[in-house]
Amino acid sequence: MAKRIAFINPNSTEAMTNSCATSFAGIIGNGYDVRAVTNHDGPPAIQGEEDGAASVPGLLSAIAKNDDCDGFVLGCFDDTGLAKARAMTRKPVIGIGQASFHLAALRSGHFHILTTLAVSIPVIRANIEQQGFAGVCSAVLASGVPVLELEHNPDQSADIISEHIAAIEAENQNPTIVLGCAGMTNIHGQLQARHQAVLIDPIMAAARLMPALLL
Repeated sequence: MAKRIAFINPNSTEAMTNSCATSFAGIIGNGYDVRAVTNHDGPPAIQGEEDGAASVPGLLSAIAKNDDCDGFVLGCFDDTGLAKARAMTRKPVIGIGQASFHLAALRSGHFHILTTLAVSIPVIRANIEQQGFAGVCSAVLASGVPVLELEHNPDQSADIISEHIAAIEAENQNPTIVLGCAGMTNIHGQLQARHQAVLIDPIMAAARLMPALLL
């Protein structure tokens, strides 16, 4: 029987839920039934601590309503509500941010994070500290691209983010860069094709790690 995974988008933008869940399902492959869940009580995008806090009640409600699933993925790079979600269930709960930190550290030892707006940097830095990655995260940087622009204007967003990747490459030999937003999964392929840096898609990271936790 296929394992059921709830891919929960903590924000209320359903198009983002669908595109990210489709990416996750395509990577995790056969043997898994991926259920796309949108937190309709959340903000349209999570950009900073205030948006994250506003999304938590609906996120936890989504965990409870999908208790028939075998595992949960929280599709926000800020790992919004992760500790509270894990306290609700004995089933695996993966935050895509934490998943990407683990994969990047295993791949290269050290990594950079390139996120959307500067308002998200304090939250990400706090997670890095709390999750034990401070010694291997070289920098947390912002591209200036708002979350929903990744959905509405992916090509323009990719051009801007590519410039930031190039700047990191210019100062670091063979860097590994975590793309610090769920919505960047839509442009990961075209960005990787442009650059020598190893680019970690956080949704890909969660899809690779979830099967190991469901054994």
